[in-house]
Amino acid sequence: MKLRRVLLVFLLVGGFWFLTTHLPSGFDRWSMGHLFQAGNSGSALQLTEAEAAPAYDAEEQNNIAIYKRVLPSVVNVTSTTLVFDFFNGVVPQHGQGSGFILDKSGHVLTNYHVVENANRGIEVMLSNKRRYAAKVVGTDKVHDLALLQIDAPSLEPVTLADSSGLAVGQKVYAIGNPFGLSGTMTRGIISSIRSIRESEGALIEDAIQTDAAINPGNSGGPLLNSHGEVIGINTMIASNGADQSSGIGFAIPINTAKAVLADLTRYGRVKRPSLGIVSYGIGPDLASQMGLAVDSGVLVQKVIPGGAAAHARRRAGRPARRQPTGLRRQYSHHAGRRPYRRHRWPSGHRSRGD
Repeated sequence: MKLRRVLLVFLLVGGFWFLTTHLPSGFDRWSMGHLFQAGNSGSALQLTEAEAAPAYDAEEQNNIAIYKRVLPSVVNVTSTTLVFDFFNGVVPQHGQGSGFILDKSGHVLTNYHVVENANRGIEVMLSNKRRYAAKVVGTDKVHDLALLQIDAPSLEPVTLADSSGLAVGQKVYAIGNPFGLSGTMTRGIISSIRSIRESEGALIEDAIQTDAAINPGNSGGPLLNSHGEVIGINTMIASNGADQSSGIGFAIPINTAKAVLADLTRYGRVKRPSLGIVSYGIGPDLASQMGLAVDSGVLVQKVIPGGAAAHARRRAGRPARRQPTGLRRQYSHHAGRRPYRRHRWPSGHRSRGD
């Protein structure tokens, strides 16, 4: 047994001595590695690596700068609503959207449908993953806007642009939380400026149409120009039955939001002019049956106390002549159609870990 061990040691030492003294010069351990690779695969693997990372071009630099500057101002909005399940039990239901910080006082602008029916609280998560309870300062269902407020330190507000001079073809960016993937930026152009109707029938004048990818969870997030300024609030997509981007998204112009923010902060609601009446439209046939001197008009069925009609001493039952408006005719082809879908995204469907 001892003799065998001595012979094994002798063979190992002799083999090492032979390899180190009789192989050609330069045939080191790396050459041995290549030799084994050549024997196994037929050829050695040759990799070409860059000496240094390439410099960003001007467009890439601008994209990166916008993202870094605006990301701290974009928030994730989660609303909680108690609903009844199949067994008539009460269960919480979560919805997600986006928003952005308006000032250092913690005012956050988002879509109304993101926080609609949130009877068990609203939570705002900043880009640093810190979460804060939010209260509703005011809502405007007609324009699909909601103003929230959080109590958080060191907030970075966005810069609001003027959306009156937008042009088709200019570059835009959207930052939000599509499908719960926080901090996502997409890019595109303004495809058109057009007035559209929301799923609830409300008219959005001069809505910004874009091909930048807008998906469920982007609602309430900012649409930015090439300077990183907010020009709109992402609100819905032309879905055609699919709950994802089809290349046609819409944003509420930021000038529309500016017009209602003062009322939301002061009154908690938007004050709009109103006639203060309940009316019924009269056509030629009905006018003839009633023996009216005009063939069209509006029958005042009820005067709302304290309204404009009450102050003008208008009485119910007295027909008032109706003047046809070009606006009604212009958008009448949208009546009864709901081709667009808002995208309030249930948080239960988001990817794990987001």
